[in-house]
Amino acid sequence: MIELPEALSRAKELNNALIGKKIVKVLLPTSPHKFCWFQGDVASYPAQLEGHMIKGARGFGIFVEIECDQGVYMCVNDGVNMTVFTACDEIPEKYQLAILFEDQTSLVFQVAMYGSLICHHGNYENEYYLKSLEKISPISSQFTYHYFVSVLENVKPTMSIKAFLATEQRFPGIGNGVLQDILWEASLHPKRKVNSLSKQESQQLFQAIQSILGEMIEQGGRDTEKNIFGYFGGYRTRLSKKTLHQPCPRCQTPIEKANYLGGTIYFCPQCQKNI
Repeated sequence: MIELPEALSRAKELNNALIGKKIVKVLLPTSPHKFCWFQGDVASYPAQLEGHMIKGARGFGIFVEIECDQGVYMCVNDGVNMTVFTACDEIPEKYQLAILFEDQTSLVFQVAMYGSLICHHGNYENEYYLKSLEKISPISSQFTYHYFVSVLENVKPTMSIKAFLATEQRFPGIGNGVLQDILWEASLHPKRKVNSLSKQESQQLFQAIQSILGEMIEQGGRDTEKNIFGYFGGYRTRLSKKTLHQPCPRCQTPIEKANYLGGTIYFCPQCQKNI
């Protein structure tokens, strides 16, 4: 799933791979997906995109947006996988959209659980898209401890730390994935209530957000997510499906998991006690 480190990493990769390329053909879905959403009728996408040149890409929140000339955009969210194929490669049989370029390379979009493939002309008004653009990014210079505390003080006191960090796009791009290592770094259990945090713990959490996101971005995203060339990111997750039951990097206690708030949480029962 695309979260902030992946959004920024995918945008950087797309800029390196696609800028200046001309779209010659757009292939419609070969595998219709119940939970893949488009802006209007996907059958209109070829007419909107073909003939346009790629100007660049940007990542923000849980979105990656490709900009073409003449104000045409292709935006995807967290559930979409993008893969670039060379002229020598065969593209997969099943996809939700494929873009072919003049040099015979291609960009293929595939959705696993859910995702949006939005072709727009600067008129995409999705709530999460707008929040991702408008809210202060956790890697911005505006993301100060003072700002963090002001957000913390304006939520329900009994809200869990997971809900605080990973819902309602309070902090664009922080989701249930990057959350795991952030909370491990801060020695906090995902179920802890925000009103149970001491000042020192809130400072640790703020610092963990900055340091862990910084590491993830610098290393091209997490090792649970693939880049546009099909390789996993370079950041080795401390807590994820890859580390379940393995020794905690800090205390050697086996990592555990649980279902919570509609997703899986991973934690060290020794380092991250739910007190």
